[in-house]
Amino acid sequence: MPYPTDFKYTKEHEWIKADGKNATVGITNYAQESLGDIVFVELPKTGSEIVAGKTFGSVESVKAVSDLYAPASGVVTEVNSELATAPEKINKDAHSAWLIKITLKNPAELNSLLSAQDYEKFVSEEAGK
Repeated sequence: MPYPTDFKYTKEHEWIKADGKNATVGITNYAQESLGDIVFVELPKTGSEIVAGKTFGSVESVKAVSDLYAPASGVVTEVNSELATAPEKINKDAHSAWLIKITLKNPAELNSLLSAQDYEKFVSEEAGK
């Protein structure tokens, strides 16, 4: 599956799509495939501050619980409430099933993240392909 080129990616398998100072955050298709069937998502409350590289929630699957790491610092402006009752939406389409929306504190932080091409290379190396 091709990774959207207008997203930036982390080595912890989160994606972020920025639009000026606002951004949308989710997990990658690779992450949801690795996790298997997602049964629960724990997300921060609106108004919470998240810090780049720090955990902001978790995703629970039938296999494991995985922490979510913030790709950038900011304030949570919206949480995808649909995931509380339908976390499997992430398995159906990880790149449209966003987790949170934030106002970026420092948009320049995105410059240190991976492009779609770099992320695909990273994933193939991680998977040993």
